[in-house]
Amino acid sequence: MSRLRQALESGHFVVTGELAPPLGTDMSAIYASAAALGPYCHALNVTDNQGATLHMSSMVAAKLVMDLGFEPIFQQTCRDRNRLALQSDLLAAWALGLENLLVVTGDDPRSGDHPHAKGVFDLDSTQLLQIASQMNAGQDMLGRDIAGRTGFFIGAAAFPEAEPYEAQILRARRKAAAGARYFQTQAIFDMDKLARATEDLRSEGAWVIAGILLLKSPRVIDFINARLAGLMVPSHIERRIKGAKDPLTEAVALATEQVAACREICDGVHVMLLGLDSVMPDILGVDSQERR
Repeated sequence: MSRLRQALESGHFVVTGELAPPLGTDMSAIYASAAALGPYCHALNVTDNQGATLHMSSMVAAKLVMDLGFEPIFQQTCRDRNRLALQSDLLAAWALGLENLLVVTGDDPRSGDHPHAKGVFDLDSTQLLQIASQMNAGQDMLGRDIAGRTGFFIGAAAFPEAEPYEAQILRARRKAAAGARYFQTQAIFDMDKLARATEDLRSEGAWVIAGILLLKSPRVIDFINARLAGLMVPSHIERRIKGAKDPLTEAVALATEQVAACREICDGVHVMLLGLDSVMPDILGVDSQERR
């Protein structure tokens, strides 16, 4: 059983971090991030061409991170592969020993570094969740028996701050019905909405891990507000960071407050540090020598 699953089933508050595979074959940067974040995290997301930009395969990078002794979450998007390739990759991932799976739709290629790439989107994330669940039960998408079932701990993304809320939570409920056992949310700024979503998704038998995004500079806020559909930094938080003498210090303080609030609301946090790995212990409120 994966460490992440065991922690959630035991009622522990979990922490996950995020790793970006390299644009190239040099793994030194992702290894350094894994070494910095891993001791504070139950598992580490390994993203799949995040932002529709070219990176090494999530599956291969996740296996290499696992070989270092850290637990990865293999991320699979629907953007780049048809149903044959998606099923093939799920079988391969399990054969490599990758237990944690996060299924996402994937960003539109037009927003990335290959804007003329063709988005596949043969399946949506709910359909892919269903396939992963069927493989856990020993069957492929067509209902045929496979030679050796998988045993993924299956997760999905949720967007509780996007409007309308009812439509977002309905989509998340469908993902839970398709097999999602845990949800990682987009960046959370409204704790009341997080509490509402947590109650709704727990009623579906799923755990909720809240996204905590380090707003490390005014430029990050401007990018979110201009480019990320369905997500907006609230004006009071924008004023707080942009008006601070030291925006980074204020951003760390905000993230620390958010993590503390989440401990009373949901089942864990997914901390996105945008490369500033050294601030993880400060945000979690732990001593730099404390390890999980």
